Amino acid sequence: MIGAIIGDIVGSVYEWNNIKTKDFPLFQADSIFTDDSVMTAAVALALMDGGAPQDYVRTMRLLGRQFPDAGYGGRFDGWLRTRWPKPYNSFGNGSAMRVSPVAWFYDALEDVERAAEISAAVTHNHPEGIKGAQATAVAAFLARKGSGKAEIRQYVEERFGYDLSRTLAEIRPGYAFDVTCQGSVPEAIIAFLESTDFEDAIRNAVSIGGDSDTIAAITGAIAEAAYGVPPKLREQALERLAPTLRKIVERFEAVLEERGR
Repeated sequence: MIGAIIGDIVGSVYEWNNIKTKDFPLFQADSIFTDDSVMTAAVALALMDGGAPQDYVRTMRLLGRQFPDAGYGGRFDGWLRTRWPKPYNSFGNGSAMRVSPVAWFYDALEDVERAAEISAAVTHNHPEGIKGAQATAVAAFLARKGSGKAEIRQYVEERFGYDLSRTLAEIRPGYAFDVTCQGSVPEAIIAFLESTDFEDAIRNAVSIGGDSDTIAAITGAIAEAAYGVPPKLREQALERLAPTLRKIVERFEAVLEERGR
């Protein structure tokens, strides 16, 4: 999950100021965590608390209310505040940006797909919202289990129907802000597929523009599973997290270590 958080923080300064180059400083003075990191922590906490739908509702609302200015979309912000939260048929990429802990918590592909759907459906119960979360979690899971990029590409294309044949050079010139799963998850996966290491994956993701923090979070989630995360980048990200979120990350990592992950 730290890979997604790094992507979020690095991409945060470019979300509304897109760049179309890979040449930029990873961390800047105004690089901050956003809703992507908050909700990633919420998913991790929900998994540790049981992983039932009500666990996700509770942890997302708990952390969302604790960090009310993290940059949530309007409908999700309303979901956080309402007395009786119900899913609202969203196909936004919020379901994909937060799902990375699922890829690490389970050891069977079918369990990852099932848990990704549960984590998405409490808000993003549109088929595309669920698909975006599942595709992200599955790509990270397959990478974690040692699958090569060709195998990941083939599985995601066949299972979820995403077109992963485009190159970043083809995507970058005309790509614009798009918060839908179908308009950002394939691009984020391609950014990973073209990468050579973790940092290169993050640079790829930011360089296409669009919803930079979320695209980089999705890419970072998969890249972490494939390459691992450089310790220096991990520490720089943790330093920028609120103590509550950092404790959740460290607790989740400890649980995974106990399980031999």
